[in-house]
Amino acid sequence: MRRLLVVSMCAVIVGVIPGAAWATPDSGVTGTVLSKGTSAGTIAVKNRGATDVIVRHIVIAPGGSLGWHYHPGDLITVVHKGTLSRTLQDCTVVTTPAGQSFVEPSGRPHLGRNQGTVPVELYVTYVIPAGAPFLIDAADPGC
Repeated sequence: MRRLLVVSMCAVIVGVIPGAAWATPDSGVTGTVLSKGTSAGTIAVKNRGATDVIVRHIVIAPGGSLGWHYHPGDLITVVHKGTLSRTLQDCTVVTTPAGQSFVEPSGRPHLGRNQGTVPVELYVTYVIPAGAPFLIDAADPGC
């Protein structure tokens, strides 16, 4: 009986936590690493040691999303085709059309989407701590 009560209470608690507390998965996204190099010293990412510099080609299908996430280092992104919509943590939306670029600073949660009818193609250069993942899931702030 005690076990049933604990399981029931957990289910109730999970049910009342807002959806904003959970990370959102990506959908309709493919990525290909085009090139990668590693610096051996403390010259890059805020003196945190060795740094990976990675170039990726990312395609987001119409209606696709990168999910809420942030990056452990800085990114330089070129929108090659389509228009990328980014929702920032304060719920502002920034759109970047083909032929434009932007810098994404480390640690800044955001959601990238393709709200258009053609695939969005990005070329992204990551400058991240050696061995770090490309991105880290973040909670949906409720935008």
